[in-house]
Amino acid sequence: MAQLQQADLRNQLLRALAPEDFAALQPGLRPEDMPVRQVLIAPHTKIETVHFVEAGIVSVTNDGTRGRVEIGLIGREGLVGSAPILLGDDRTPYTHFVQAAGHMLSIDARELLRVAEERPALRLLLLRYIHTYFAQTAQTAFANARGNTSMRLARWLLMYQDRSDGDTVKVTHEFMSLMLGVERAGVTTALRRLEQDAFVRKHRGLVEIIDREGLLGLAGDSYGMAEAEYDRLIDGLGAGARGCNPLTPS
Repeated sequence: MAQLQQADLRNQLLRALAPEDFAALQPGLRPEDMPVRQVLIAPHTKIETVHFVEAGIVSVTNDGTRGRVEIGLIGREGLVGSAPILLGDDRTPYTHFVQAAGHMLSIDARELLRVAEERPALRLLLLRYIHTYFAQTAQTAFANARGNTSMRLARWLLMYQDRSDGDTVKVTHEFMSLMLGVERAGVTTALRRLEQDAFVRKHRGLVEIIDREGLLGLAGDSYGMAEAEYDRLIDGLGAGARGCNPLTPS
């Protein structure tokens, strides 16, 4: 296998590392596919491997007796499994599964922890990422408590677009209702509103985003704080090509 080159990678944490820190991590990284619906981390199970997402989207869900609700999204800006491992634990109560297929660079959790303990700058960067992820989950709680379905859907579409390569979201009404924790009829009504306002265009199994600024206005305070924290804390990652999307690579 050809040696990984830092400049060729898409994961923004790996790209933000100092070259010497990446060199220490590189031997342990192995490319893997991310097929849709694959469970990367099961709840209450020892985490043996963590994953730097290169392309695709991972959904983090709380699974209860009354159903599953999404509490976070991780794409090429992040590391799946970072919080428990870096904060001294080896498991999580949440499910991490692939929502949009892609590929990733995986590393044994024990190896990541070893390198992080030896290299303080690398550890600091990953801890900063954990802070931004916690900010995202806090924003999710805010949106769920204060926002209507249309606002929450606008935020979710923005977050999905941040982590994808285009303006098309491949998702069904049923899946969106599951992720947002609302009835399918509520998602259908909210999507109809977004389409009437010319923010999106619906296709069978797809939602095309045609007015990002409109979605930003609708999402309001529920979107942007966590993204701004990421931009502030992760060195070398200025605002992306979309202007209001610091998660898009420059």
